[in-house]
Amino acid sequence: MAYFVYIVKCRDSVLYTGITWNLKKRILQHNRGIKTFVQQSRRPVKLVYWEKFQTRFGAAKRERQIKGLRREKKENLIESLR
Repeated sequence: MAYFVYIVKCRDSVLYTGITWNLKKRILQHNRGIKTFVQQSRRPVKLVYWEKFQTRFGAAKRERQIKGLRREKKENLIESLR
């Protein structure tokens, strides 16, 4: 099973980083307020970045790395996907 590390951009420009095995479903959950930490005032969210991993361990390690980055570095990651 593949895992994804993703970044969504909230309506107020906050960048949220997470991990999931079903990227499409997870984004829908964020936008519907199901099992999410994204507050209603920040929805809708837009998927702006993702990476695919073969193991949950690898994805979780990368998620921690991204969460530790400053906003500028996260924006550089987002731009690298375009």
